[in-house]
Amino acid sequence: MKKKSERLQVIIDLHARQEQDALLCLGRIQQKLLEQETQLQNLQNYRLEYQAKVEAKQREGMNVSQLLEFRAFSDKLEKAIDSQQLLVSAQEQELQGAQKHWEESHQRTKSLKRVSELARIEEVKAENRIEQLEQDARAARSRRKDGMGNA
Repeated sequence: MKKKSERLQVIIDLHARQEQDALLCLGRIQQKLLEQETQLQNLQNYRLEYQAKVEAKQREGMNVSQLLEFRAFSDKLEKAIDSQQLLVSAQEQELQGAQKHWEESHQRTKSLKRVSELARIEEVKAENRIEQLEQDARAARSRRKDGMGNA
């Protein structure tokens, strides 16, 4: 029959794999978030450049149709930025969930390792007690033999 610590090791290995999977998932989500934030920053930078371009054109003078085109494109750009901000927010929430999942998984694995270590300590103590009892029994038999032989 397997010792308790050996049986626990199978469970620990399973949870360690789950923890590793959760960590990999967390990393992928962090990477996606970084990409989404970069895309948002690019859109915001483009908006600033575009606004500067519109202002320069306005100083030079532009007709109404050009102004309407600039405004229509500017509105589309604002919608794209708003949409990207929603994506970033959703990605941040997903990251928080993945972070929580990994932390729970990590804590579970850590707790199981501690239980296994305590089981190992108890097993060693039990083995030491058995070994001590066997030594005491051998010593007692040896003393009895010596006592009988001397009489």
